This record gives sequence, structure tokens and C-alpha cells, in this order.
Amino acid sequence: MKKFDKLKSIPAYLPIVNIDTDMIIPKQFLKTIKRTGLGKNLFFEMRYDDKGSVIKEFILNQDPFTKSKILIAGKNFGCGSSREHAPWALLDFGITCVISSSYADIFYNNCFKNGILPIILDEEKIKQISEYSNRREEIEVDLKNQKIIFGNNETIFDIDSFKKKCLLEGLDDIALSLEKTDKIISFEKKLKNSKPWIFND
Repeated sequence: MKKFDKLKSIPAYLPIVNIDTDMIIPKQFLKTIKRTGLGKNLFFEMRYDDKGSVIKEFILNQDPFTKSKILIAGKNFGCGSSREHAPWALLDFGITCVISSSYADIFYNNCFKNGILPIILDEEKIKQISEYSNRREEIEVDLKNQKIIFGNNETIFDIDSFKKKCLLEGLDDIALSLEKTDKIISFEKKLKNSKPWIFND
């Protein structure tokens, strides 16, 4: 998992509430277990019409938002099913930070496991920051100092200290387990000595 520190981007503003994981990545694309290749199908039913043609009015189909790394969304983002493909699709598209006033719990936690920073702000702050999307101007997200810088303004956001550490150091669940390799080996040696029959073929 890539380390997350600072991020600058023109944010894409999608002011829709209750965007569920099926809207983020529809069920027909869940057959893969790869984390790559899903970006082209992100928000599939909003980005393409029934014939598969691009809907030019949708924000992620417009320049410069085709390269946005920050998505500003309505409340209760990521509700619905618990599919981890949702953050995979966002990440594969290039989005590594989502800003919303609230998230579904499972989606919120899945973001951290995949290197995406989900920021919670109140509606008034989101309204202020969304203006930079309308003006096509960059904002900066500084995870270490827990702040968003927009124009001459900045706002602080809260984040769990352990989740922050994982993003800063690029630690997913596997990496966290590997950090405990020595303890795992030591435990297995003790277990083998005290209960050798467990290890018999």
C-alpha cells in the first residue's frame, strides 16, 4: 500500500447523498478479485448511457476532473453492501481522498485498508471547499497535520491515530501482520515445544 502524506488536486464535487457501493461499482463488475482494472467502471451507470457511450455531463467525464484525486461527496457515502471493490474502483481511477459529512462504517474502514483517506467534515465546510471544484482550483490535503488547505483558508479534520499511522506508513492488514513476524515465530516455537502433537502430520 502506498504511503499517504500530502495530496494536491482539483477536487471533483458529486453532491449526491446516499451514494451506495452499487453506484460506486455495480454488481456485474464484482467477479474479479484483482484490485486493478475497476477504475474504468467507477460510477458506471452515471458515466455511461445504455449504449456504453460516455455521458459528457457527468463530472468525472469532464476535464480536469478526469484526473481528480479528491472526491467531495454527499452524506452517507459508501452505504449499501460491504463490497471492498468500491474503494478498489476509486483507487484504480486515481481517487485517494474522499470528503463527506458521513460514511457507512464498513466502507469507511475499507478505505483505510486500501490507502484511501476518507475525511469527515461538516456540511458548511464542505460547501466552502466545493467552490474550489466549481472554480477548478487545487486544494491540498495534509494528513500529517490533519488539515485541508484551500486558497488562503484551512480547516482541521479529525482522524483515529492508528488509522492515521497506517496511512502515513502505508500499512495494510498484511503489512501489520508482517510487523509481528518475530512474535508469531516465537509463539509457534513455544507452542511446538509445549504441544508437539499439534504439528504432527
